[in-house]
Parts: sequence; structure tokens; C-alpha cells
Amino acid sequence: MPTIPARAIARAVRYAPERLAHPLRYRRALETLGHMRFPREFLFVCHGNICRSPYAAAAFARALPDDVAASVRIASAGFAGAERPAPAEAVRAAGRRGVDLAEHRSRLLASPDTPRGGLVIVMNQLQRDAVCRLLGRQPEDVIVLGDLDPDPIDTREIRDPWGAEETVFDASYARIDRCLDVLVRSLLARIPARS
Repeated sequence: MPTIPARAIARAVRYAPERLAHPLRYRRALETLGHMRFPREFLFVCHGNICRSPYAAAAFARALPDDVAASVRIASAGFAGAERPAPAEAVRAAGRRGVDLAEHRSRLLASPDTPRGGLVIVMNQLQRDAVCRLLGRQPEDVIVLGDLDPDPIDTREIRDPWGAEETVFDASYARIDRCLDVLVRSLLARIPARS
């Protein structure tokens, strides 16, 4: 009988609470989206605003119908360092998915031109708490993007690929795309019938 490596057991135990809580968090996130009016502003937030949030904002804008995208404001921001470019690995991984991050420059959450209304989408719970505290937002106005993952998960956080191999960027962006698909479908269901 094969033995299970201690590392695999430790990983399974470590992520068990997140895995078990995910179906409930998924339903709650969908309910939150289902009760809100269609936002006119969307702010995607990650730590440095150079890998995850700029990709998510650009991919989200691309996924919306043209008439809807033209009627909303979509931005991204972070907690550290303004005017930094996306790393080369991010640019290449995003490019393979049809998203151009070559001209992106990071923006601080505290910047005066950062949207303050609408829906805020973050990459983990700590960011959600910080956004609520710093921007005075209610928790129901801030979604942890990983909660919208339709697949089973190990952690609700969208992994930060900064400093990792390109395959980690690919995996993070694939997960963001899965979550954005659910977000877009949920939000479009809130728009009155368009002609």
C-alpha cells in the first residue's frame, strides 16, 4: 500500500477550511451580486497593482459587451508603489490571453483619481479589510474575486505571481478568468433587457 507523503497531508490539512468554506462563500458572493444594482464603477485591487489587478481590470473590460463597457469606469489600484510597470512575465502571460499590459503603470489606492464608488474586487481577505477601512466601504461592496471561482479551490486568495515563474502567472490569470466569467454573467443578469 503506497504511503502519502507528509507534505501532501500537511497541505490537505492546511487548506481544508478554505476548501470546505468555498461553496458557502461562492453562494454568498453570488447573492451579494444578485442584490445589487449594476455598478457604474469597478475597482480591481491587489497589493502592488502590477500583476493581478491590472490583468483583472483589462480582462473584465474585454469580457463586457461594448455598450456596457462604454458606460462604466473600470480601474485598478494597489497599496504599494505608484507608476511601476507590470513585470515582463506578466506582460507575456497576459499577452497570451489577449490582454496588453505593456503600457500599464501602477496606481495607489490612495490616489485622488482612484474610483471611490461602485464595486471593489480584491484578491484576498486582508485586502478586503483594508479597502473597507481605508475607503470607508461596506463589506458587501467589496468582493474577494476568488470567492467566485466555480472550481474547487485550495485558497480563496488569487495567488500573487510576482517574482515567480511564468507558469505561476499563467495559473493566476487562468483563475482570474474563471472568476471573471462568473462575475460578468452575474452582473449582466442585473441589467434590464438591452435592445
